Amino acid sequence: MTTIRTKATGKEPKLPRTSDAQRARAAELLAALKARYPDAHCELNWSKPHELLFATILSAQCTDVAVNKATPALFARFPVVAAFASASPDAIEPYVRSLGFFRQKAKSIHTAAVALIERHGGEVPRTMEELTALRGVARKTANVVLGNVFGLNLGVVVDTHVQRLAARFGLTRHSDPVKIERDLMALFPQPSWCLLSHLLIFHGRRACKARNGLCTTDSICQRFCSQAHPKKGKP
Repeated sequence: MTTIRTKATGKEPKLPRTSDAQRARAAELLAALKARYPDAHCELNWSKPHELLFATILSAQCTDVAVNKATPALFARFPVVAAFASASPDAIEPYVRSLGFFRQKAKSIHTAAVALIERHGGEVPRTMEELTALRGVARKTANVVLGNVFGLNLGVVVDTHVQRLAARFGLTRHSDPVKIERDLMALFPQPSWCLLSHLLIFHGRRACKARNGLCTTDSICQRFCSQAHPKKGKP
């Protein structure tokens, strides 16, 4: 088993064994994605750490495009964490009503804001434990914040695009996001983990789509995607 120590948590997550050939293929895929998408980045709009935290909470079961339409007015009305904390879920709801599960998300944002004020001096914490202790924040959201705000590569964000591409590219045999993340962490070097998710999401949105993808014509898909070679079967 492979172990990686993370300074922000002190934990050593156990990762599956990988072969030199598997890591070499992963490196080739990473290089191809980097060449294709040199500007890959988080597509949620934010300018302050708490804005990315709250935008990511809002993005659950929702598109980044929809979230980006809602957040300008939300962040203008509540410009700092204290403004969210001193408001109420009912006051936040009108600004996120266009998004799915808006009532629950408004409650999560308000409760998380109160916790940030009470426990962290209004600042977004930079550890996995502290972030996931906030309402509405699971490991995926914490990875988004840690990687994009603080440059801490403690894991790989596994959304629906990453999950789909990891299977098609033969990077995992699992469907559980936790196990997929561990497989990806074992295959790719730690400094690339945050960028890797952006690259896979960019490719998933632009080429290797869930429906009507370019698996048989896109050069990266032709090289790495099992859907481009159906006779070989799925990984």
